[in-house]
Amino acid sequence: MWTRIWALLDRWLFGPASGRAGLLGQCRRLLRYPYAVVRDLARGEINLRAMSLVYTTLLSLIPLLAFSFAILKAFGGHHDLESIVYEFFSPVGGAAATELTNRVVQFASHVSSGLVGSVGLALLAWTLVGTIKKVEDSFNFLWHVEQPRGFARRLAEYTSLLIAGPVLLVGFIGLSHAALSSAPLQEMARLPLLHRLRGTGIALAPYVMVTAFFTAAYLMIPNTRVQWRAALTGALVGGVLWAAVGKTFTAFVVYSTRLTLVYAGFAVVVAALLWTYFGWLILLAGAQLSFYVQNPAYLRLGLQPLRLSAAELEELSLRLMYFVGRAHAAGSRLWSVSRLAAELGLPGIAVAQMATSLERAGLLVVTERGELLPARDIRNIRVQEILDIARRQGSGHVAPRQLPIPAVDRLLAGLDEARRHRCGELTLGELVDEATRPALQLAARQSGVSK
Repeated sequence: MWTRIWALLDRWLFGPASGRAGLLGQCRRLLRYPYAVVRDLARGEINLRAMSLVYTTLLSLIPLLAFSFAILKAFGGHHDLESIVYEFFSPVGGAAATELTNRVVQFASHVSSGLVGSVGLALLAWTLVGTIKKVEDSFNFLWHVEQPRGFARRLAEYTSLLIAGPVLLVGFIGLSHAALSSAPLQEMARLPLLHRLRGTGIALAPYVMVTAFFTAAYLMIPNTRVQWRAALTGALVGGVLWAAVGKTFTAFVVYSTRLTLVYAGFAVVVAALLWTYFGWLILLAGAQLSFYVQNPAYLRLGLQPLRLSAAELEELSLRLMYFVGRAHAAGSRLWSVSRLAAELGLPGIAVAQMATSLERAGLLVVTERGELLPARDIRNIRVQEILDIARRQGSGHVAPRQLPIPAVDRLLAGLDEARRHRCGELTLGELVDEATRPALQLAARQSGVSK
């Protein structure tokens, strides 16, 4: 039943009617984004990673706070961390949030005072670096990034983030408190309109901080270039979801007696674990939305592995080399993988994989700026070479047994011969020049060859 429902929604949102002009077509194209995120959540991969990050949070929460205390003691701002911890636990209820905050902060303070300046501090840093790596792996999974950061870069960036992050966060809170308590602002706040605006600003401040945190995470954590508009869009939706789910969860905890009856004294801990899971789920869902905003070609594919047919691979290889060769011959702007993916309407991973195969075969060069160039003169690149690369690329993990079957072998050999005869000595340069020739000239030339 659910399979049929998802298939029906898929046809309605991505079918031919969705490309029509008008309000209905625009609404269908806009609804693709929430549909894609909900579909990915329903398939379970994001949920599993959120559950894994809950376990990671349990291991790293005290070390993170202890490390932050150790860093902020030098600046005298370690007491401001208590309000941040309380804001995180606030959806579990006022009294429960206060109890959790006091216990966590007190324990982290004792750990910090006992480990600063010792080998334990290095162990804390190592634990936190491993935790952030797990978060990065989850973001890279959502962004289809196969290559993580190198060890040296990871260690340098993560350590800088652990040192600078708490300082910047507490500094922002301190400046906000100083600005709100300043005499000029207090005088202005006595005006009725400004007093209302001040109250509204204070009420919205936690959501603004959550949105800012989400935006920074979406920009910095994935090992790829993320556009700020995509990151901000996912962060805004994530901030709204955080507020809505937080209020709903608070109401559930406060007015539900079954949680206390079943779990007794562990109800607070269970509520904290549930909220931590929802928090990670919201963060990852916002990251998935950011990815789709920047890469709309993936909306229909989602998190599924990309599988192109043999015919589609051959077509992709020819089109890719054609665009690259034409740009090189005309001296125009060079193509990149992302631009080609947008031009062809394909997910970037498909174009990237084909470009990698062509580069390994010596037909393509990828510059340091990510631009694509022919590896040699386009008049020395035969079309048959390009097709052979597209047809013969494989995973490299399977080596089929060579069984001699005369009938099948003759048929395959005949097909290969027919393909080579049809392509002849046609080169990429001639294929690029074909755009300025009469449409039937190529066919006439090959017909003469066949005669």
